[in-house]
Amino acid sequence: MAGTKEIKRRIKSVKNTKKITKAMELVAASKMKRAVNATLSSRLYARYSWDLLTSLSEKLGDMHHPYFEHPEPQKGKAPRELLVLVTSNRGLCGSYNSQAIKKAILAIKESTLTETTPNTKIDIITVGKKGDNAMRRLGQDIIATFIEIPDNASLLDIRPLSELITRKFKDGEYQKIKVIYTDFVSALTQKSNTRQLLPISRTDVKKLIEELGKDNSAKAPLAEKEDTEYIFEGDIHTLIESLAEKLVRMQVYQMILESNASEQSARMLAMKNASEAAGEMIDDLTLVFNKARQASITQEISEISAGMASVS
Repeated sequence: MAGTKEIKRRIKSVKNTKKITKAMELVAASKMKRAVNATLSSRLYARYSWDLLTSLSEKLGDMHHPYFEHPEPQKGKAPRELLVLVTSNRGLCGSYNSQAIKKAILAIKESTLTETTPNTKIDIITVGKKGDNAMRRLGQDIIATFIEIPDNASLLDIRPLSELITRKFKDGEYQKIKVIYTDFVSALTQKSNTRQLLPISRTDVKKLIEELGKDNSAKAPLAEKEDTEYIFEGDIHTLIESLAEKLVRMQVYQMILESNASEQSARMLAMKNASEAAGEMIDDLTLVFNKARQASITQEISEISAGMASVS
């Protein structure tokens, strides 16, 4: 009978776990819906901002601007790159965090082992506790950590991060700034990406827009690129300084939105799989419990029958 009590205890424990995972699945589904709506609604603006940035870069000609140039490393010092890693503050979201962290490790190896820049120094800015913990375990230099960005982030919430990135680059501290984030493809698919944010490359911007145009239906607002001619009036220097900074901030904002939608989708799917696995485990344990109870009843009947036979 002790065996059946242990099985009943395990069944109760699994049922309680299933209630928790089901509740987390519903919460993640609700958050995912809001996050996906925010991501998809901003993609069209992000696409046109890249298009505008391309046109702006083509107008530069012989002019110089920090955002469009590769700053030289300081004399006597090794080249430096800044890597912005976007992860979540919590786990239980499948491979969402591990994919981004693996991408970051690969980017660090590629930057430090390249023949052209073998001694490149990598600094890290982390968004989310999971990426911060992983980079600290690897002994990476973390110059800033952002863990207070809400799920429904606005441009105001992203401003401290974007201003830190642009200020570090304009001051010439870093030759490149890359962002590792997770691109939302669908509720079942999320893809970790590495994008060079600064310096802004004319060819890279055009290539990015072309790649977005080839993507699937989840990025339908970006599917077609129209050749639009922009007319710029006023002082071109002032225009570039103001417009480029705002467009860079918009790209950072879009990456955060993409990552948030991917996180909630991954968590919803992980909790759904956990709830289904708990249901299957409950069925298996119930079957084992019934067999154990039947064996116990059969044994008791056999003992009673043997006792009656010995008496008679």
